[in-house]
Amino acid sequence: MTFLDIQWIVVVAVLLLFFFISPWAKSAKDFFSGSEGKDKAPNALILTSGLVISWIFAKSIVNASDLGYSFGLLGGIGYAGYYFSFLVAGFVIYNLRTKGKWNSIHDFLTGKFGTTATRVFSVLIAIRLFNEVWSNTMVIGGFFGETGTTSYYWAIIVFTVLTLAYVIKGGLKSSLITDFIQMILFVLLLVLILGFVLPTMTNKPIDATMLGTWDFSHGLDFLVLALIQSFSYPFHDPVLTDRGFISDPKTTRKSYIWATVIGIFCIVAFSLVGVSMRMNGAESSSIASLTKGFGIVAFVSMNLIMITSATSTLDSSFSSFSKLMVVDIVKNKSITIQKGRIAMIALAVLGTIPVFLNAEILKATTISGTMVLGLAPIFLFWKLNVPKISFFLAIGTGIFCGIAQILNWVPSTWFWTSGKYADLLYINVVGLLLATALYLLPYFWMKWTRSSEA
Repeated sequence: MTFLDIQWIVVVAVLLLFFFISPWAKSAKDFFSGSEGKDKAPNALILTSGLVISWIFAKSIVNASDLGYSFGLLGGIGYAGYYFSFLVAGFVIYNLRTKGKWNSIHDFLTGKFGTTATRVFSVLIAIRLFNEVWSNTMVIGGFFGETGTTSYYWAIIVFTVLTLAYVIKGGLKSSLITDFIQMILFVLLLVLILGFVLPTMTNKPIDATMLGTWDFSHGLDFLVLALIQSFSYPFHDPVLTDRGFISDPKTTRKSYIWATVIGIFCIVAFSLVGVSMRMNGAESSSIASLTKGFGIVAFVSMNLIMITSATSTLDSSFSSFSKLMVVDIVKNKSITIQKGRIAMIALAVLGTIPVFLNAEILKATTISGTMVLGLAPIFLFWKLNVPKISFFLAIGTGIFCGIAQILNWVPSTWFWTSGKYADLLYINVVGLLLATALYLLPYFWMKWTRSSEA
């Protein structure tokens, strides 16, 4: 039996298991809000598991390993910086609910900035969910063959269809239940993988090869970039924010705090896979090659980790998209499970198309983080009674910065560092300051004109 045969057996077996475990939703509330029977909200354990595993994407694991290989432990810590997004989102959502009395992100935006602002925001998060489908399935496809091969495409199609099959049964309820199982499985397998990896590092010196070189030319720029984007990045991810409104506020806040700690630990731990390859002089950061070298147990374990992380993100994307389209955008009385399932199928089809167009995974994800930097002042200063124009000024600034980065409008002579992420760091720092200034400008102008008139 070949490694490829084993991979197929593992993928199909795991996804069929999730299909049989996943419950049928009995009501629209079960399907869109994930209630646990008799309108019981998810507890802290279920909610924390769902938050963490839905954000440890298949591509996150690859990114963590690659960054560990490129920059040492600094690379893993840098990528873990994104997981402060849980902390930021958790406290903002807690305040939106307890002090602002808002019932959802869309409820807040509509009440504060109007329906046009909500529609613009909905487009941004729809693009995010669209990207999540192909970016995760392409990682899975890479375990079955080179990009463009028949086995690569078939793996993506089978994986997407089987994931859709189980989440379409119960919507968010299916997603939360399987997330809990996926989280337990992920942690156990991570410990197993580290059991193979850590011994290869024990006889190596603790030096720059392991720890990295802590300056802006060797990865520190990425850490600062991640921390900056954590103030805006979480709010364009409905997988993260939707879960902030399904349990009581205190349970929600506790879950987001624990998700921060667990998420950071898991990402740093997984970056050790790449760090070990760096310390042992591997020619590439290929996770598949590394685990094959350790034997069948390590190989199967890594496949299970990639499957559980990718399915958790994919099923969460499907459930969030169905809620976005049926509950948040349409907002009529005929909210039905059938419409939610149709929305899931639509996302599965549309999100798979880029696979055949050779879309760039990491570039698309990074640019989306730049384009939404204008969300930071909108949510951080949610309590300020700003004019509606403030929303569009902040959002427009972020989109402009993203386009400027894509088209290389900013000359490299402006950058503060010479690191790999010097352009992104510069654009995000300047962009965030500009977006915040433009967001607040109409507020202070309004206050000044009123005081002048008085």
